[in-house]
Amino acid sequence: MAIMRQGLFSPRKLVRRFTPGMRTGVAAAKSARIGNPVRTPVKTGETLGRIGSLEVRMARNFKEVKKAQRLRYEVFYEEMSAIADAHTLATRRDADPFDAYCDHLLVVDHASMKRNKLGRLKPEIVGTYRLLRQEVADQHGGFYTSAEYDIQALIDANPDKRFLELGRSCVLKPYRNKKTVELLWHGVWSYILRHKIDVMVGCASIEGTSPDAMAQQLSFLHQNARAPEQWRVRAVDERYVEMNRLPADRIDPKTALRALPPLVKGYLRLGAFVGDGAVVDHQFGTTDILIVMPVTELNTRYVNYYGADASRYAS
Repeated sequence: MAIMRQGLFSPRKLVRRFTPGMRTGVAAAKSARIGNPVRTPVKTGETLGRIGSLEVRMARNFKEVKKAQRLRYEVFYEEMSAIADAHTLATRRDADPFDAYCDHLLVVDHASMKRNKLGRLKPEIVGTYRLLRQEVADQHGGFYTSAEYDIQALIDANPDKRFLELGRSCVLKPYRNKKTVELLWHGVWSYILRHKIDVMVGCASIEGTSPDAMAQQLSFLHQNARAPEQWRVRAVDERYVEMNRLPADRIDPKTALRALPPLVKGYLRLGAFVGDGAVVDHQFGTTDILIVMPVTELNTRYVNYYGADASRYAS
């Protein structure tokens, strides 16, 4: 799969140092499915992988979800520019109704123990991802992303596919390193295989609310990573912001790529597409882009690295 739409430049060359193998295709996804011997869904609290003192697993109970919400508050509201309402300020948790029925993936550090309200030592939660499967979303009014993008049109066009929404990703600042991110993605990959997911979607954020100030990044993404017609999703009309703000000859690809958030660059390395149009989220102080990742289009490097059966960091 090539995400280059015009000219000779390919953004994949710029990120090749992160993923030496760039071949993609249906064979990778088929090998992943064939190589996965376990078909039971991921269970609450189940360990999905370990690296040293770090463990990736699903949240065990609502108390752990609340800790993940506090981590999100620390990153989104205290470190970044999200604007808290009175309830969020009082609870110091980033929470919404979707949390009640989403699955919450956690990275916990067993070398950093924290006392809970009962005085018991518990490993610190240092990273989290919120996961929402299509069948669960259908029971609760749809995906969170549908407030910004016309996701339903893509779902309706692919009735044989199972969708998964990725959201609320964050990692505690001292843990923003290769080890933690790899473990998070190992957990996501395990979840994908166990729940037989076909397509991942979700919003990724660029800090700031002025599209003109990030014209290089947005134009770069539009011109080099926009989804083909089969997977294209447009921002809802009332929130649509044009991404193609500069002609190709005014974009410095290396500068644009360097300015993108690590999460967005990570998605590109995996083989992700971006949607049509950006959305400004004034509450969180960000400009959002839609990420679309069909499992059949993932880089084989990603599949091979974590294992077609998600065994690389299995405990």
